[in-house]
Amino acid sequence: MKTFKIGGIHPKENKLGHQSEIEKFPLPKQAVLYATQHLGAPATVVVAKGDRVKVGQLISKGEAFISANLHSPYSGTVNKIDLIADISGYKKTAIVIDVEGDEWEKNIDLTPDIKRDIELSSTQIIEKIKEKGIVGLGGACFPTHVKYMLPQGKTAEYLLINAAECEPYITIDNRIMLERTEELIIGACILRKALNLSTVHIGVEHNKPEAIQRLKETAKTFSGVEIHTLRTKYPQGAEKQLIKAITKREVPSGKLPIDVGCIVNNVSTALAVYEAVQKNKPLISNYLSYTGKSVTHPKNYLVRLGTPIQDIIEA
Repeated sequence: MKTFKIGGIHPKENKLGHQSEIEKFPLPKQAVLYATQHLGAPATVVVAKGDRVKVGQLISKGEAFISANLHSPYSGTVNKIDLIADISGYKKTAIVIDVEGDEWEKNIDLTPDIKRDIELSSTQIIEKIKEKGIVGLGGACFPTHVKYMLPQGKTAEYLLINAAECEPYITIDNRIMLERTEELIIGACILRKALNLSTVHIGVEHNKPEAIQRLKETAKTFSGVEIHTLRTKYPQGAEKQLIKAITKREVPSGKLPIDVGCIVNNVSTALAVYEAVQKNKPLISNYLSYTGKSVTHPKNYLVRLGTPIQDIIEA
């Protein structure tokens, strides 16, 4: 099995929710959306108090080079635009929406049909990712389209999808691989096309054998998709360690993956790209695990952005 050689630890596994299927978390009564939910410059709010909004409607526009569009995850009425403290404790520009029903923009494909044919060109894919506000869902929330606008003189030779899920408690990546396998791989192929590459590499730690089997079986129906089984070791899912394990390339201190010809995306990001490009769906939700030794029933949720954390804890 592949892995990185220097360092790493083996924390006790606590994959308590690995058998818990993904559930859609109920909509809140009121939601708070920040214009700074992504890495980079704040987006510009384009709605006002009293405006009626639908699910998928643009409410904040990313105008700087490193910024991202924000779309409403809800239908309802804008209660206010205000400075509200986020999880950091600092006040940031936020849009407060009183949730009313669940009315979506009509151009979003809500059917369960899986669309495999990728019709957009490389340039069109990157533009669609930008338009739909896709950001990295592995934690950094870096605007995905910027990652694919390669700096002059840089070339991407490897595209890696990080499915390691090396954190001892998280189980949501495993559930995505099991429940949204085909859409995940299509999303990976879309990103591969955006880079004009022939192969995409998906790395999974070996403690998820069912997901590995499902990925390998599905990958046989695609061309240019390689599944890599990785040794279970923390932090196998960190970018530099993942790159070392799969490509044997080493990202120097202070450098980025693209400096060694690599781009890395999380499985949730690949799935969001599929929905943006093939279904015209903006980034309005994220997947998470609610777990811990004090949690009676560990869960894996699909949660709309802006849902109060307290709602999840009290559910």
